Parts: sequence; structure tokens; C-alpha cells
Amino acid sequence: MKETLFLTGATAGIGEALAITLSQQYNIILSGRNTEKLEALKAKCLTENSVYILPLDLSDLDKLEKNISSFLSENQLTVQKFVHCAGFMKMVPLKLVSQDLILETFKTNVFSANTIIKLLTNKKANNSALNNVVFISSNISNRGAKAMSTYGSSKAALDGLMRSLAVELAPKVRVNSVLPGAVITEMTKSIFENEEVSQRMSAQYPLGIGLPKDIAEAVSFLLSEHSRWMTGEQITVDGGRSVNITG
Repeated sequence: MKETLFLTGATAGIGEALAITLSQQYNIILSGRNTEKLEALKAKCLTENSVYILPLDLSDLDKLEKNISSFLSENQLTVQKFVHCAGFMKMVPLKLVSQDLILETFKTNVFSANTIIKLLTNKKANNSALNNVVFISSNISNRGAKAMSTYGSSKAALDGLMRSLAVELAPKVRVNSVLPGAVITEMTKSIFENEEVSQRMSAQYPLGIGLPKDIAEAVSFLLSEHSRWMTGEQITVDGGRSVNITG
């Protein structure tokens, strides 16, 4: 029987590439905030597999578990794969960081992932069917950058969650994360249209700037049996940026 995959953050950039790629391999639940964007994305998933849409606000933790549980029950679904691509980022210097910003960032980037995995490993809600998790983290999880303390710490927390769950949930569930570098998406395209900025950034990446499909292929590998002996790993996919000490 075809497995079902649950994807958060499906409608933007990397998430869209993940949706289109992974819908060829699995029945898929596409989650995001915007129903119209989810419907449009569903139409792009040209596949014989089943494609479902589930509008969710991941920062509303009080309703998150109930909404997902009800959806699975109504559609008689069990989820075997979970990819957490949703992310909230605002570049804010420390002196302007508020408690509300910290909470919103961590709710979307970290707390929601923990809540969803707790649900998907529950026997009553999902028949304990979950067997594989991939987080979309960021190379800033292991690095530093100005005005990124809130976002960076949330991604570091996500990777910490990944490592602990990899141990706790083994051998039934494998848990890994992918750490992308800069990729060209609709959101970042305008940045790379500036020739000076584009050249400066490209010089930092030995293999050049990436594409969303590069991340999707890495995730596809981690979800497959080709990576059956891998868990608790950060897989950096950044075109060599993180090892380029001259950049």
C-alpha cells in the first residue's frame, strides 16, 4: 500500500518543490496557511497518487493537534512520513527582539514539529504509523549572522529536537534534518536579480546558488530505504558554502 506523507510549509519555495517531487512517490497531505495557494499547488502535483490539502496555522498550538487528528479521522488516513518545511523568519537585531517575536518563531519552527510528531506516533490518532521524519532546518543552525539570533536559535533548537527524537524513537522512526544554503525561490529571486549582490553571494558558494529541487532530492533520499542506516543526522546541502573559509 502507498504510504502517506504529511508536509508543512508546502506553498512556498522549497516547500512547493518538495510537494511536487514527493507527490510522485507518496500520497501527500499539503499543509499551509493559505487555502487558495494550497489548491493551486495541488493542481501542480501531476500524479496518480492522492493529494490532500489541510490549511493550518502552526503557531496556534492549542488547535493544531485537534485539527490534524480530525482531518486524519475524517479521511481515514494514517501518516508514515512527516516533512516539516514550515518556517517563520524575521531579521531583527537583538535590541529590537520582542518576546512575542521569539514565541511566534519558536511556535512555528520548533513547537509545532514536536506537537505533530507526538500526534503521529500516537496509537489512537495515527496507529503509531510514523516511520520517518525530515526537518528542513538551515545552515544558520551551525553558524551565526547579524539580526538572526531568533531565527538561528530556533533552527538550532529544531536540530536539537531532531537528535533527541532520533534516539528516543529508534528503531521504529528515523529522524534527520536537511540544512539548505541559499536557493533561488520566488521570495529570493529579486535579491539575485541585483547583479552585485548575486555575484557576491555566488562567490561564496563553490557550486553556485542552489535550486529548491536540490533540497527536494536530498529529502527524497532521506525518506527512502537508501538511507535506512541514517538517523540523527544534519545533512548540509549548500553547494560547499559551509566549508568555504575564503568566502
